[in-house]
Amino acid sequence: MAAGTLFRAFDARRLRLMIALLFVTLAVPTAVLIWQAYGQLKWEAYYQHRGMAEELTARIDAELGERIRAAEDRSFGDFSFLVVSGDPAANFLQRSPLSEYPVPQDLPGVIGYFQVDADGSFRTPLLPPAGAAVDKLGIPPEELEQRRALADEIHRVLADNRLVREPADFNAVLREAGRSTDADVATAVPAAGVAERQPEKRKDEYSQQVFDQLNSAAQAPAPAVGAMSAAGNEMVTREQAASYGKVADLKLDAALQKKSESLERKSTAGELSAAKKNADTGTDAETEAQTAARSRRLEQSALPELSALPQSVEPKPVTETFGAASPSASRVTTFASEIDPYEFSLLASGHLVLFRKVWRDGDRLIQGLLIDSESFLSSAIESAFHATSLSGMSDLVIGYQDNVVRLVRGTVSDSYPVSSDKLRGTLLYQSGLSAPLDQLDLIFSINRLPAGPGAEVLRWTSFIIAVVFVAGFYLVYRLGLGQIRLAHQQQEFVSAVSHELKTPLTSIRMYGEMLKEGWVSEDKRKQYYEYIHDESERLTRLISNVLHLAKITGSEPQLDLKRKTVAELLNQVESKVGSQIGRAGFTLNLVRGAVDDKASVMVDEDCFTQIVINLVDNAIKFSRNAANKVIDIGCQTTGDGSVVFTIRDYGPGIPKGQMKKIFQLFYRAESELTRETVGTGIGLAIVHQLAALMRAKVDVVNKEPGAEFRLVFPH
Repeated sequence: MAAGTLFRAFDARRLRLMIALLFVTLAVPTAVLIWQAYGQLKWEAYYQHRGMAEELTARIDAELGERIRAAEDRSFGDFSFLVVSGDPAANFLQRSPLSEYPVPQDLPGVIGYFQVDADGSFRTPLLPPAGAAVDKLGIPPEELEQRRALADEIHRVLADNRLVREPADFNAVLREAGRSTDADVATAVPAAGVAERQPEKRKDEYSQQVFDQLNSAAQAPAPAVGAMSAAGNEMVTREQAASYGKVADLKLDAALQKKSESLERKSTAGELSAAKKNADTGTDAETEAQTAARSRRLEQSALPELSALPQSVEPKPVTETFGAASPSASRVTTFASEIDPYEFSLLASGHLVLFRKVWRDGDRLIQGLLIDSESFLSSAIESAFHATSLSGMSDLVIGYQDNVVRLVRGTVSDSYPVSSDKLRGTLLYQSGLSAPLDQLDLIFSINRLPAGPGAEVLRWTSFIIAVVFVAGFYLVYRLGLGQIRLAHQQQEFVSAVSHELKTPLTSIRMYGEMLKEGWVSEDKRKQYYEYIHDESERLTRLISNVLHLAKITGSEPQLDLKRKTVAELLNQVESKVGSQIGRAGFTLNLVRGAVDDKASVMVDEDCFTQIVINLVDNAIKFSRNAANKVIDIGCQTTGDGSVVFTIRDYGPGIPKGQMKKIFQLFYRAESELTRETVGTGIGLAIVHQLAALMRAKVDVVNKEPGAEFRLVFPH
């Protein structure tokens, strides 16, 4: 009763408002929780990829550091064409490892090795000392030309950056080689970069301090290498690179990195304090060890002094090669040198240079490697970046002294389910490399943050929750709306039943009192008795319908199914409804179609009779004003052996929009205030339910004119 009263107090609009309020009340906290979960996954993905960036930087740094240490282990004499092998007293000579061609790649992109003397003289282990005889070199002419071209290129680059004298300053080298004849001079190997004799020297003096100024902030060259174009991985010009400007001009948002670092410090402050102290101690020790390993070292070096070179480059005693009494015999000079660790710089021409300072007999010399920046950055850094999943979610900026020298675009991968625009350009990780590459910074910025490991599960969970919410609340709304309609229909049913009960009872009482008082003449007595009988029949049918409804909806009804022939059923129909049809002023027309009278169906006689009575009563009510007052009741069989009973009237028919609704409980096409026909809205609902209990189907079709109800019993 309480539920019925509650739903009777509601209408569709109030129900929608209540459902919407309840939906918002539950959906908002759920959405907040899901959003927080997405945020947590974002942090997890950020931490994960930040760790990957840190690991990648450390790996690149370690690989480059290992190769630089190998390069630093090169002795002073390795930068000469020939070196003394073993004990200097034995006078065994062999070719320097740096004189090999192609050039040994101590680092990716090495163009060649060079040495700059105190006066700015250029030397390279690619070529033997000036004045050496070509016919005794043991190098093919084609290779010699290639070596000369490469030496010229190295010399030109260094000269363009003012690191060595111009090639014209070395024209006297040939004369200093000890040759006097023109033929000897014609067969001599000139110094790298010497094209012709120009005896006049430059007026400006060379200063080796230019190497000291390479890495100073005031003398740092503008970035000329390699900022990457947005279209792909290709080098751009100095003017294009300058548009990238400073690293600060990128305006990377470092809020996430600062926040993550703050959270990490807070989370590890208590439980990891001791471990951190030990780690700091270990880091300090490691730093000191690295500093000590890269400090200036002393080296004993031995170099040959040759006026002529042997044809073979295999190690041989000097005296065996030239003869002990030869006036041009080679001598081995042993000396001590001090060698600084390598320094690194970016030249204004866009090349990279790795150089070290060497002190010998009070003079300072420069030894180093000229490196192609494109090859170095691509092989050492960019390829390692693209080999990791970081390239799918971030861009890599390579900076030098706070200048952007290269921008490596990452590939676009699956985006995180939060707007990527809010994360684009966020700083993921930034760190410099170890000395001597400490001027290079690797800066990772977020392009699109991929989903975390549980994002797919969370996404599907969110989708399922959304579907459950929408479908659940929709079903609740439909159920509530149905209950509201049912409550209203029950109200109309009570009103209709009251009306249907009151009308026949009033008629019976009125006619009974008139007969009792003797106010009726003899000729009308029979008519009044018929009125009383019809109203009592009507009252009986109403009560029978209500009792059937209570029986069907209250518990599982018990049917007495028996096999009956079509002839028996039609005879039963005629006896049960014949008088009802006649008293209503209609004519009963039994139509026996293509059916065998011996055909039989399984029916409950009472249920079948109730179905026919209700259908006939419905036909009479809705065709009361029809011109042809005939009720057709027929039977026929179909091709599949089913038996079909039909009840047809010649009234106005049934609107198409109501043909499925008329079998619903309490449904009436007219309201209690406007309806012109009597009824409670339960007759056809009982027909439908009784037919279903007997495994039959009931349907209705419109005829011209009228409507025909069909009761189908399967074979």
